Amino acid sequence: MTVSENHGNASICLGCWDQMHVPIPIRGPLALPFRAFGITRSKMNPNICTICERAFRYVKQKNHVTANATILFADIRGFTFLSERMDPVRLGQVVSTFHDRCAEAIWAHDGIVNKQMGDGLMAIFNFPIRIDAHASAAIMAAQDIQRQCSAALQNLRSDLGDLPDHVLGVGVGIHTGDVEIGEFSSFRSDFTAIGGAVNLAARLESQAAIGEILISPATAARAPDLMTDSETRSLQLKGIEQPVDAAVLTDR
Repeated sequence: MTVSENHGNASICLGCWDQMHVPIPIRGPLALPFRAFGITRSKMNPNICTICERAFRYVKQKNHVTANATILFADIRGFTFLSERMDPVRLGQVVSTFHDRCAEAIWAHDGIVNKQMGDGLMAIFNFPIRIDAHASAAIMAAQDIQRQCSAALQNLRSDLGDLPDHVLGVGVGIHTGDVEIGEFSSFRSDFTAIGGAVNLAARLESQAAIGEILISPATAARAPDLMTDSETRSLQLKGIEQPVDAAVLTDR
């Protein structure tokens, strides 16, 4: 078993181990001297450190690299409707619940929460923690997101009275492909992923209804064992010339 296969409370940064084979302590007494120099656990995933998050060029010795990864987008459905009818405190509870449940699911499968965008987020699987079956990891994380968010948000729904069917749930989109990962701004030093694969994952998420996970053909082909209960839906996505035959999984 490799270091990355233990996605519990790792004692060393799994990203630095996988990318450089350097054991950077992130827990326990050995981590204390590193904290004095500002090297702590990353908010993207508690099993990687801020070297992975803020010093990409030193980890990979480049500003960015091409990597094969699986990208996941998740978003709260009906958020605009809610924001116009809820007080900010209650709305904040909804958003916090969503982000907390998503992060737990993503971290459990060695992904990183790369961006949080209000009522949505973007996750990367296979960097900086290497995952051989990263497509499967992303799909399983998405299934956990739907299960955990459905239960948590349903409790909030009961307190909010009658809501339309399209409100207060989560839609997820997933795609696997080559992306550019690195630092793309001189003002922010943490890394992200860009490219057509990221765009396609985002477009799939935008079409997902409450409880749905829309999975691209490229991702589905890498995880056939998880596709047995899926349906196929042909989608014409904005900015994508050809229709995409997405696999659809639901929590229902």
